[in-house]
Amino acid sequence: MPARRGESPIVRNRTSLEMEVIPTPASKLKLKFSNKSSNQDPDYATNGASGFDLRANLDAPIVIKPSEYKLIKTGLYFEIPEHMEITIRSRSGLAYKHGIAVLNGIGTIDSDYRGELGVLLINHGKEDFTIQHGDRIAQGVLSSVIGKSLIIFVKVDEISDNTERSTGGYGSTGTK
Repeated sequence: MPARRGESPIVRNRTSLEMEVIPTPASKLKLKFSNKSSNQDPDYATNGASGFDLRANLDAPIVIKPSEYKLIKTGLYFEIPEHMEITIRSRSGLAYKHGIAVLNGIGTIDSDYRGELGVLLINHGKEDFTIQHGDRIAQGVLSSVIGKSLIIFVKVDEISDNTERSTGGYGSTGTK
């Protein structure tokens, strides 16, 4: 039986390996934000998109030379719920066409940060790249995390290594 409006989502077992979640409008997470730019509010481009667009909030265009990196402001401020984070990821089109990527691979915005969201971009390309006000420069993905309030570190003299991989490092799972 589907959930009625305002009820929590229903989870049904379909098989032992598959779960079906039926969302309801009341089950949507509300993410508070402030947009102090003249850009449109963040949104998902499609229903299947995992990331929402982040746009440059600039007074003047910014040029990033090859091998150079710059912090690009967005004018966005988020009130991220506890046990959540926003990860900042490169836009695949910018990376593929121009070599523009998020410098540290994936940026993390913690739930207790309340400042303006900035995106650290690097130019891995061979030509200067100009960013204009309103350009889509990265994407944000809201994710759940297990952090300090849920974790207790327990120091021991040794850890178990009785796993299939054990202490095998880089390339240890290999291909056959």
